[in-house]
Amino acid sequence: MTPMTTGKEKTTPAARPTTGRAIAGRLSWGLADQAVCSLNNFAVGIYVARSLGLAAFGVFSLAWVTYGVLLSVSRGLATDPLVVRFSGVPEASWRAAAARSSGTALVVGAAVGTVSLTAGLGLGGSVGTAFACLGVVLPGLLLQDAWRYSFFAAGTGRKAFVNDLLASITLIPAMVVAARAGSVAAFVLAWGAAAAVAAGYGCLQSGIRPRPAGARAWVREHRDLGYRYLVENVSITGAGQLRAYGLGAIVGVSAVGVVRGAELLLGPFLAVLMGLSLVTVAEAARVLRQTPHRLGGFCLLLGGGQAAAALLWGGALLLVPDRAGEFVLGGVWHPASELIVPATLGVVGASLGAGAAVGLRALAAARLSLRSQLIAAACYVAGGLGGAAAAGTAGSAWGVAAATLSGSAVWWLHLRSALREHHQKPIREVRTP
Repeated sequence: MTPMTTGKEKTTPAARPTTGRAIAGRLSWGLADQAVCSLNNFAVGIYVARSLGLAAFGVFSLAWVTYGVLLSVSRGLATDPLVVRFSGVPEASWRAAAARSSGTALVVGAAVGTVSLTAGLGLGGSVGTAFACLGVVLPGLLLQDAWRYSFFAAGTGRKAFVNDLLASITLIPAMVVAARAGSVAAFVLAWGAAAAVAAGYGCLQSGIRPRPAGARAWVREHRDLGYRYLVENVSITGAGQLRAYGLGAIVGVSAVGVVRGAELLLGPFLAVLMGLSLVTVAEAARVLRQTPHRLGGFCLLLGGGQAAAALLWGGALLLVPDRAGEFVLGGVWHPASELIVPATLGVVGASLGAGAAVGLRALAAARLSLRSQLIAAACYVAGGLGGAAAAGTAGSAWGVAAATLSGSAVWWLHLRSALREHHQKPIREVRTP
């Protein structure tokens, strides 16, 4: 039996009255955490690229995009339902949910990690070894991400920031050791070891022990959201993985490293797009409750602001001297720099679409959101692989740019439809006897 909430029950910060200062604080911690994540990803990519060279960096990139797909599985089943249903609730409810959610992430990590380890051992070679090592570190990686979501759900983004900062600091000596070993496997293990340290610290920060035994009940209770978010999340990262594998098969594994190098140059914006919804969906929901007629403008401002920032960053990258680029990316710089323009346009399209996606999440228009994502993912794969077949690596980059800009149009058309339906609902309800 669920205990009744009383006026004296302790609440999470997100459950307390909303003020402009509180909103600014949550957004600030969200942006700070994203800055740490983006810098961490950027630094890892650069260090691996400089240490291993183009071909080995391509192998590492395949493991990286595979992790992204598996992370989306964990988020869909474990942490997305937590953020939607346990943001701004009494602390006791949040703690119980966070224990089961983090336990679910741990179970998912163990399950998919076993599959990755087995597949890697069977495949052999440098790619197989990288996947085997990825399987070993997946439980720690997914648990650390689960704590991050849990802290944002509780409105304590500062703890997520500290946790990610610890992972970044721990990663420095781990990467130095990996560089001495000089293999892709060593870098994958170093990356996972740093995440495992942060995952353990997350238990201390929250005072919560993950409950793997509650994973089955958690998935069953939230299957109405979890399965839908799973499909939506996997379609996002799965499209990127299909493009990477297809590009490697059509052009060569070095092409994957070139594309990854171009993405690293725009890394801060890619990381923000992946995680900013932790904050913006909650704020969009508040806008919807308080001033629903402003939701469309809020989403346009969000997407347009991100797109403008991406354009400015891409323009600045075009001014970087070759000597400086070579210092950062080594031999990956020259081929990657040729993709700056299409890569920037791709991020611009994704930024615009992200603004509409936040609105659809706030409106709980899951059917339209899923449809938009599936169409956008199909366009991404078709553009990336079709462009690769027609014009190699550069063709793939331009194909993805066209696909993301087209996909953003789909997102906004569906948001417009959802807003129209939402505004008509009160009229229908009033006229109903």
